[in-house]
Amino acid sequence: MPSNRTAREPLPVPVPVLPLDTSEIPPGDPLPRPVPLSGVRREIWDRALPYLDVRDNAAHSLCAYALAAALMDALPGARADVVLPAVLLHDTGWKMVDPADILPAIAGRSGPAAHETIRRHETEGAAIAARILSDIGYPARDTERIVAIIDGHDTRRDALGVDDAVVKDADKLWRLTPHGLRTIGAWFVLDRDQTLRFVGARTYDRLLTEPARAVGAALAALARTDLGDQATRPERPPLRRKGGA
Repeated sequence: MPSNRTAREPLPVPVPVLPLDTSEIPPGDPLPRPVPLSGVRREIWDRALPYLDVRDNAAHSLCAYALAAALMDALPGARADVVLPAVLLHDTGWKMVDPADILPAIAGRSGPAAHETIRRHETEGAAIAARILSDIGYPARDTERIVAIIDGHDTRRDALGVDDAVVKDADKLWRLTPHGLRTIGAWFVLDRDQTLRFVGARTYDRLLTEPARAVGAALAALARTDLGDQATRPERPPLRRKGGA
């Protein structure tokens, strides 16, 4: 005789599948693609890479690069010749910081020392960026702006201008991406819900532009949905028993 639980719950519905033929897959797609790393940007990236083997910074920088390019489409005042090199170079300074100091500083656990550690990665990154851009003959005026953006991209809350705002927002939005949430959760040994709460408290209210806030809200909502947040689950109507309500 079936239990009360079995009588109340519907049977699982198998998920249907429909294999598609390769001829049904479009050869291309209309989705936007990241601005290619070619020409002078490729040269900047190749010179930055030796400094980005700390804290998974190479992958982080590429994610931030794609986010910055998307934000620039909505903020036409931003200049790609400043924003994109700044994003590629912004975290090179972590290479010059003692690895043992990095995560305590990011977590804010080490008090005033945390600010000093984060500040050091900014100043070291600014010096590395200045050297790389000088070596490749990048325009002096753009180099000056890029270096100023990097020297304060984490500790300076206000933006120097729209270029700086895009770099700051792209850097922070990475935290809410799937890669960012996985990476930060692994750093601090957090489950997915804890990671999202930790990241959300340090990200959304620090975004400077409306497009970034819209992207951040969408990423956070998707992450919550993926977690199966009760607030995002569709309500299931109660099953009626035979012979009564």
